[in-house]
Amino acid sequence: MATSGDAQQSQQTWRYCGNQIKMWRDQAGVTRQALAEEANYDYEYVKSMENGRRRPTLGLLQAADQLCAARGKLLAAQGFLKPEPFPARSQEFVAIEKDAIALHSYEPLLIPGLLQTEEYARALISESCPPLDDETVEERVGARLQRQEALTLKKGVVFSFAVYEAALGALVGDREVMRRQLYHLLKVADLRNVSIQVLPVGRASGVALSGPIVLLETADHHHYAFAEGQETSALYADAHKVSSLTQAHGMIRMHALSVAESAVFIRKAADEL
Repeated sequence: MATSGDAQQSQQTWRYCGNQIKMWRDQAGVTRQALAEEANYDYEYVKSMENGRRRPTLGLLQAADQLCAARGKLLAAQGFLKPEPFPARSQEFVAIEKDAIALHSYEPLLIPGLLQTEEYARALISESCPPLDDETVEERVGARLQRQEALTLKKGVVFSFAVYEAALGALVGDREVMRRQLYHLLKVADLRNVSIQVLPVGRASGVALSGPIVLLETADHHHYAFAEGQETSALYADAHKVSSLTQAHGMIRMHALSVAESAVFIRKAADEL
C-alpha cells in the first residue's frame, strides 16, 4: 500500500536525479536553455525537473546524456524514475480496491475509471492540469486499463455504478469518442457482476452535486469510503464517516433509474450524439 513515506522517497529521488543533471550540465558548459531546446521542453519545465519539483523524464535524461557526453550515466537513472501509475492522493485507494469484494461508485461528471474506454481515458488524462509528460500519460492510461481487468476476472466481486446524466453528455475527446464510450457502458453492463444506473438531472440534487463517492468492502469485511475533489481526496475508514457517505450513496441510487431503464437512457444518449 502506498504511504507518505513512499511519496517522500520519490521526491528525494527526483531531487537527486535532477541535481545530477544540473551538475553534469554545469560541468559540460551546457545552458539550461540549450538543454530545454534539445529535449523540446519549456525552460521552466526543465528547471522544475532539475530542482526536483517534477519527475525528470526519459526525454530529458536522453537529451542531457547526449549533450553532456555522460555516456549512459544519466540514462542509468531511468530505472529509478518510472512514472507513478496513479496520482499520489489515490494510491492508497487503488491498493484497497484490489482486495475489494464489493465496490459501489457514484460519479457526477465523468465516466468512472473502471468503465472508461482507452481513448476516453487518454483524452481525459492528457488534459490534466498542470500537463503531464507523455510517459506519465501512457503509464496512467495503462494502469487504468489494468484496473478494469477486475470486472471480468473477479466474477465474485460486485460492482455497481451510478452515473449522473451530466457525465453522459460531457464531451471528453470528441463526439465519436463519447459515442463509443457510451456503447462501451452498455457492453460492460451485460456482465453479471456489474450494474450501471443513471441518475437523471434534477433528482436528488443536494447529494448528486456534492462530488463522487466510492464505497468499498474488503475480504475481511472492512468498509471504506473514498471521496475526491479537484485537488484533494480522502479515504475514510471511520465508521461514522463511512456511514454518512453510504447514506448519501443510497439516496442517489434510490432516485436513479433502474438498470433496464438506464440502458435505454444510455443508448438514446449515444444515438443522439
